[in-house]
Amino acid sequence: MNSTAEKTKKTEAVSIPPKFLIGVRISNQAKSQLYDPKELKLRVGMTVMVNSNQGLKMGLVASNKIINFSKDKNESYYIVLRVANENDFEAENRRLSVEQKAKTLCSEKIPELKLPMSMSRVVHQPHMNKTIFFFTAEGRVDFRQLIRDLASNLRHRIEMKQVGVRDEAKVIGGFGICGETLCCSSWLPDFTPVTIKMAKNQGLALNPSKISGVCGRLMCCLQYEHDNYKEMVKGMPRVNSQVQTPDGPGKVLKNEILAQRVMVRLDDESINTYPKEELKVKQQNTKP
Repeated sequence: MNSTAEKTKKTEAVSIPPKFLIGVRISNQAKSQLYDPKELKLRVGMTVMVNSNQGLKMGLVASNKIINFSKDKNESYYIVLRVANENDFEAENRRLSVEQKAKTLCSEKIPELKLPMSMSRVVHQPHMNKTIFFFTAEGRVDFRQLIRDLASNLRHRIEMKQVGVRDEAKVIGGFGICGETLCCSSWLPDFTPVTIKMAKNQGLALNPSKISGVCGRLMCCLQYEHDNYKEMVKGMPRVNSQVQTPDGPGKVLKNEILAQRVMVRLDDESINTYPKEELKVKQQNTKP
């Protein structure tokens, strides 16, 4: 006998890629995901019920009639089941009520048990009778007693998931120092490694308050133009190196990478800026 999951998978699989897709934003998620609307006529702002990897979910239509350019016949999309009805809204309100109760209870138990952790968010999955608690902590936490207390009060399966500060910022959202919505919560698909060397190569001041995001880690946008800076820095003389300029010898003070110019202090203590093509790096004498 086929399982329910196998039947759902067969229903969702499509032999021909859909011509149009819609973007649906699930509750508590900043980014929208693509779904197959089938024959439903939907408008932006409508509330719909969709199948997802976490079961049945309520979402908001964020974009409509997105042309699907994919020609891959093996690529499948989750489908929009229906426009949300009164029963769906009641079920969603019950789910939110359970999540709020669970979060309040957990927030009270953490200081009571003196656990070195911070509550991030709670997700209740009614179809699995399970509640997932997301938390942040600097190290490993023994939360066995916490799980027992939560399970005895909520009468659900309890799952604890530790997330990093970046993942927490992605879920909570906010605004960066640029004034725009956080990249991780709006469009950035995955986190990529960011190093302090990227800031150095771009000539940024290594001030933590200037190059760190709201999560306290290095800003993701440092890596957006890193490859361009790596290419542009080639041929630029090192800071403090000796160079020959059209006005005589001097010492490199600063590289203006975007302008491809170099600030030099000449031997007469005057400071001038030159295009990098006009400079010749002096060879350092090395003792045998």
